[in-house]
Amino acid sequence: MADSQPDAPQPLYAAHEPIFPRKVYGKFRNLKWAIMIVTLGIYYVTPWIRWDRGPSLPDQAVLIDLASRRFFFFWIEIWPHEFYFIAGLLVMAGLGLFLFTSALGRVWCGYACPQTVWTDLFILVERWIEGDRNARLRLHRQKKWDFRKVRLRLTKWTSWLLIGLATGGAWVFYFTDAPTLLRDLVTLNAHPVAYTTIAILTGTTFFFGGFAREQICIYACPWPRIQAAMLDEDSLVVGYRDWRGEPRKHSQEVEDGAPQGDCIDCMACVNVCPVGIDIRDGQQLECITCALCIDACDDIMAKIGKPRGLIDYMALTDEENERAGKPPKPILKHILRPRTIMYTALWALVGFGLVFALFIRADVDMTVAPVRNPTYVTLSDGSIRNTYEVRLRNKHGEDRRFNLTVSGDPAMRLSLEGTPYSSVTVPADSMRLQRVYLVAAPDANAAKVERSEVRLWIEDTLNGDRAYKDTVFNGRDN
Repeated sequence: MADSQPDAPQPLYAAHEPIFPRKVYGKFRNLKWAIMIVTLGIYYVTPWIRWDRGPSLPDQAVLIDLASRRFFFFWIEIWPHEFYFIAGLLVMAGLGLFLFTSALGRVWCGYACPQTVWTDLFILVERWIEGDRNARLRLHRQKKWDFRKVRLRLTKWTSWLLIGLATGGAWVFYFTDAPTLLRDLVTLNAHPVAYTTIAILTGTTFFFGGFAREQICIYACPWPRIQAAMLDEDSLVVGYRDWRGEPRKHSQEVEDGAPQGDCIDCMACVNVCPVGIDIRDGQQLECITCALCIDACDDIMAKIGKPRGLIDYMALTDEENERAGKPPKPILKHILRPRTIMYTALWALVGFGLVFALFIRADVDMTVAPVRNPTYVTLSDGSIRNTYEVRLRNKHGEDRRFNLTVSGDPAMRLSLEGTPYSSVTVPADSMRLQRVYLVAAPDANAAKVERSEVRLWIEDTLNGDRAYKDTVFNGRDN
């Protein structure tokens, strides 16, 4: 009896096999082209849109001004203390992602995610230069690096690098005046941080879009692991109607004489998939719901005279009805359900709150910080003096003079450091740090008690707008 040989050990890691999606036509592919053009257009063009805000403000429509710690978006200006607007927008983005995922699966991943958009662009360039799927496969499997292969690869990589450079360059334009920065970049006078940022973003875009591609979606992105909590049996996702397609043309059942299903096992759905999965195996973590397999399958069904929809957007709740030959529920019944209505209501609530806060915010504002060292000073006449650091904000496009007053105790007086007056001028669209003194007479209540509440007021002397902040006056602690 021959000795049995042990099985060869399997490698822990397998080499990555690149995916070369085939070109496909159809409504979902056209939708992806349209979204790619719009999103890339917005990204590349937005920093160059001008917006006249007057002589004291930048004229770039969208600008993240880190030096002044402000964010400009057309007619809206967000100051550092108004960061809640940014937080609210992030909350809305999260709720919107939950809403679309619960209704249509990973539709964000398949159509609008930056990784998907730039990967689509890189694949398009690759197809222009090297040809469609079969040509790219042959070139990839060709061991010999002859002149043709070197020429095609260098042309492709150079094109990718230029796209990455445009991507990194466009990003830094959001943080300073775009025309000025472009001139400084070309003349080598820009800050090293700008060159470093562009280099990093160019490299990451080149690698992520050109080489990593679906690996980012499968291994680096956390959303595939989270999305399961957003889906339920009524979510519309891309799926395969196996009850209609099976058994396939090349299956054992067909070879044994069973009637064939609509699936002819042409592999068109697999060949167009950007992540290289077979949708006929059911829902998978790797699927980004791009729906290109729907376009590919519908094209094959039309050619063989079968109805479309073998692969389509569908919900699990419709499976039983469709297996019995009954029509599925209307799409609106899948989309309008308690979960999606709740997400929509929360999204709208946050949005209305931000709009309301935007319209009621004042054009003058201040913050008050008591100086704690020392807590108070006893003057020669027995009066108690407290010191405060007051930040006055003028959000108008011209200089404004603000008058400061105090309320709380009639025996308390206010004075400003550096001026004998109780008013100061704040430059247009800027902040002024002003030291303020509050002095309580020896017999005043505020001087006798350890702590008392006071209110500081500012008034715009031009239009009468007022704002206030409550603070504490520290008296004798005996």
